[in-house]
Amino acid sequence: MSVKVLFVCLGNICRSPTADGVFQKMVSDAGLTKRIQIDSAGTANWHQGRAPDPRTVAAAAKRGFGLSVLRARAIKQSDFDEFDYILAMDEANLADLHSLKPADYAGHLGLFLAFGSQNGYREVPDPYHGGNEGFELVLDLVEDAAAGLLSSIQQKF
Repeated sequence: MSVKVLFVCLGNICRSPTADGVFQKMVSDAGLTKRIQIDSAGTANWHQGRAPDPRTVAAAAKRGFGLSVLRARAIKQSDFDEFDYILAMDEANLADLHSLKPADYAGHLGLFLAFGSQNGYREVPDPYHGGNEGFELVLDLVEDAAAGLLSSIQQKF
């Protein structure tokens, strides 16, 4: 059994690549890279082909997560055929994903932080227009939810 996970935010240069990189490392550390495939996308195509925001890359690197190889892409209809989990960073992106979702999609479509233990947050806040502390908060929330997601997937193996 293999599982495919897609993380989605608006532009795919801050939050979803952070989730992608953090989860990639956790999956690798757990020895599950052959069983869990990971990608990220945005609901908007503004940054198509671009690397993650340099502030995102720097904050992640300080914690040992490499994001520099990732490139932004937009969500596509075929993602609903390919991915078992499509996880939005916030309600607005989740609503956009629901509007694109085919009626026969049988995977899990929901908020990423539903897998976390941070009771004060339902959404991963967008750090793009703020200071460096926003990128640190994103990493805190993402690390927590990624651990919960990995545990949930492992229970299905």
